[in-house]
Amino acid sequence: MKKIFTDKAPAAIGPYSQAMVVGNLVYTSGQIPIDPKTGNIDAEDIASQTEQVCKNLSAVLEAAGSSCEAVVKTTCFLADMADFAAFNEVYAHYFPSAPARSCVAVKALPKGSLVEVEAVAEVL
Repeated sequence: MKKIFTDKAPAAIGPYSQAMVVGNLVYTSGQIPIDPKTGNIDAEDIASQTEQVCKNLSAVLEAAGSSCEAVVKTTCFLADMADFAAFNEVYAHYFPSAPARSCVAVKALPKGSLVEVEAVAEVL
């Protein structure tokens, strides 16, 4: 196993790593819309927060030797399922290969974020 860390994505806010590589797969931790430059959630709406989440996830995948194109499965968490369409619009730009996905509404997300996404991808 190999632990992944990049300063291009937010540091873990608990006792976990940004991702782990096992064999030829990378398993990311859930990414929320923290801007790694400020350490804050600066985006306010679902589209902007999804954009930041996808940038963070892309940075973690890249640090692991992978990419959004190599993602085989995502799990997506939304604070409000009413944001589903706006979330999908941004998500589709980062995952045009349409990997397998689960998307659920949750009661709350860390730091009050509107969205969180985790992924499993092939290491290239």
